[in-house]
Amino acid sequence: MPADLAVIGLGPFGLPLAQAAVAAGIPTLGYRTGPEPGSLSPAELRRMLSGGFRHATSPAELGRVRTAVICAPTPPGPDGGLDLTQVEAAARTLAAHLRPHTTVILESAVPPGTTQDVLRPILEEGSRLRAGRDFHLAYSPSRVDPGNRDVTPAGTPKVIGGLTPACTESAAAFYGRLTDKVVRARGLREAETVQLLETNFRHVNIALVNEMAVLCHDLGVDLWDVIRCAETKPFGFHTFRPGPGVGGHAVPQDLSVPAGRTLRMVELAQQVNSQMPRYVVQRAATLLNEHGKSARGARVLLLGVTYKPDLADQQATPAREIAVRLMELGASVSYHDPHVPSWNVLDRPVPRADSLYEAAADADLTILLQHHRTYDLQGLSVKAQLLLDTRGATPTGAAHRL
Repeated sequence: MPADLAVIGLGPFGLPLAQAAVAAGIPTLGYRTGPEPGSLSPAELRRMLSGGFRHATSPAELGRVRTAVICAPTPPGPDGGLDLTQVEAAARTLAAHLRPHTTVILESAVPPGTTQDVLRPILEEGSRLRAGRDFHLAYSPSRVDPGNRDVTPAGTPKVIGGLTPACTESAAAFYGRLTDKVVRARGLREAETVQLLETNFRHVNIALVNEMAVLCHDLGVDLWDVIRCAETKPFGFHTFRPGPGVGGHAVPQDLSVPAGRTLRMVELAQQVNSQMPRYVVQRAATLLNEHGKSARGARVLLLGVTYKPDLADQQATPAREIAVRLMELGASVSYHDPHVPSWNVLDRPVPRADSLYEAAADADLTILLQHHRTYDLQGLSVKAQLLLDTRGATPTGAAHRL
């Protein structure tokens, strides 16, 4: 066999899995499902290649591995649910070359029931093999936190749910090579619903603190001090912080559960979070007005246009909607981001500031949207004419906070 593992889909979830597998000494084959945003630095690619990683040159190579993990993206679909098109295409590609005794694992974010009702029929029809008898089938929710240097694959427990107990054990044996702890779910649907709960937990709690941010501003209360005090509670509280909106690849799921059932709390959280870019623009316009300036014609500098600090990924970043709304008000928008050399909004390039301090000094308003570690916020607060901090990252009193 040319590799022990095939990772199908080399985006933000597949690449970290491939890196972890190579680091654990597992010869790994990578297969792209399309143009995916995941990328490696030259140094990371050299380490992976020297450790036994290589890109598949033909789909036929997928039939010569012991384990195949599907990590194809599932972006939001037109109906508000998850678009499974790339997962289905990956399954058809794998099915055409699937051999007996292979362990197939799905890690893509999917509605409960997808592995059993969507993936299994495609694999069985295309391979003429039966899941649970001829090959193993399991689901494991991806637990990747891009850019988080404190969380390692080895230290992150993996949840496994198989079609049969034997499927569960086969998948557990694979993940046991990557992590110190494997957690066995009762079955496929339970494992899929773990992913649903974990994703929605994040969005609901972000919505709560976003609502608290709006309320505290209206009340004249320092929310960031409230959070600082609340997070000292050793039980019953988990710290979340507000921001200009919610981005990333983990899509909240309220319309993608079976039988048309919705999760009312998640639906409400989506409404709250989707309003944050509009709220940031309202705050920006109010600040400009309070300082004798109109949004029309104002020079506004956006700092950090990615969805997460210290990454180049712009998936669902709220910066885009904020820029559009500012432009609609007539503002002249520019940006600075050390990870984004060029940025287009409304199909036209946004001017990029070369010198952060000079641009902040020249702008009527600077808005911190993402706190990259390279930003000297103390120095920035001195240089900027007017600074709106949507992340609570500046020193107390140094800027207007969300």
